[in-house]
Amino acid sequence: SVNPARIDGGGPNNVVPDHAVLRVNFRPATPEDEARARAHLDSAVAFVKAQREVDIHVHGGFGRPPKPLDPAAERLFGLVRDCGADLGLPPISWKATGGVCDGNNIAACGVPVVDTMGARGGAIHSEEEFLIPESLPERAMLSTLAILRLAERGRP
Repeated sequence: SVNPARIDGGGPNNVVPDHAVLRVNFRPATPEDEARARAHLDSAVAFVKAQREVDIHVHGGFGRPPKPLDPAAERLFGLVRDCGADLGLPPISWKATGGVCDGNNIAACGVPVVDTMGARGGAIHSEEEFLIPESLPERAMLSTLAILRLAERGRP
């Protein structure tokens, strides 16, 4: 996914700005998507520079590698889901979100990752974000049981 997050620059509507900044957030789902995004960005920059009298400087880069949902991560999720069922918790489901976290770096090392096992709530990363306090003990039990089963059985 691509989010043109912020554009800065300019002044009056009838004046071409001396300087403008476009901040973009790319969230590739696979390493191949990341390579394609890099190539498209480089191509777009080269095209605009060749067609217009402008200089373009690309700063930054892909700060987190993709975190694809691979079979090892699916097995780990299955363990967490089963632990939740054994504890009598509401059904635990998952979905790929394209999110970016430290888990991306861990997954890039070949270690399966299940994110957001913390408290239940909603509207994450917004002014309306909320936490359901009653979910704190259940999530502590879920994490504890999952860790115990990993310690007993090894990686699923």
